[in-house]
Amino acid sequence: MPADSVFQIKVSLAHVRPPIWRRLLVNADIPLGQLHQVIQTAMGWEDYHMHLFETPAGDYGRPDGELGHKDERKVPLYAVAPAVGDKIGYTYDFGDDWVHHIQIEKILPRVPGTAYPRCVTGRRACPPEDCGGPWGYSEFLAAITDPNHQQHQELTEWAGGSFDPDHFDLHETNQLLAKTP
Repeated sequence: MPADSVFQIKVSLAHVRPPIWRRLLVNADIPLGQLHQVIQTAMGWEDYHMHLFETPAGDYGRPDGELGHKDERKVPLYAVAPAVGDKIGYTYDFGDDWVHHIQIEKILPRVPGTAYPRCVTGRRACPPEDCGGPWGYSEFLAAITDPNHQQHQELTEWAGGSFDPDHFDLHETNQLLAKTP
């Protein structure tokens, strides 16, 4: 793999309808530990919980001999997903169980003067942290979109006064990605 390769990846949140996803450009040699930070930022998570990459080469996260997790800081993305069409999994928050599908869509040359990672496009807002996973999120959306719902006021206040599930701001996402390590 050339050192100047960039992967176009699609990160999709599983078990959520309508779909929530981001299309990102990342250096092919980005370590999975840094990819974790990119996903957190691009999706809108707060990085409060544990995570794990599930790949054909094994599970990667914070090194844990007891759980069998290999060190995510030591393996680049291209080592676990080297070709267009390859897929790996990323799970965030083992309690809420937010499963993400990551697919390599394209392999591109690095463009001089272009900063990576970058978000190309995306759809919909990230669910609030600790809302109960895909099933809790569905219940949360039902409550906040129906003023007559028994939990409407409580959950609207819990979400900070408002939540727009259709919101996605590409410019803001790229500003935040520019600050990721």
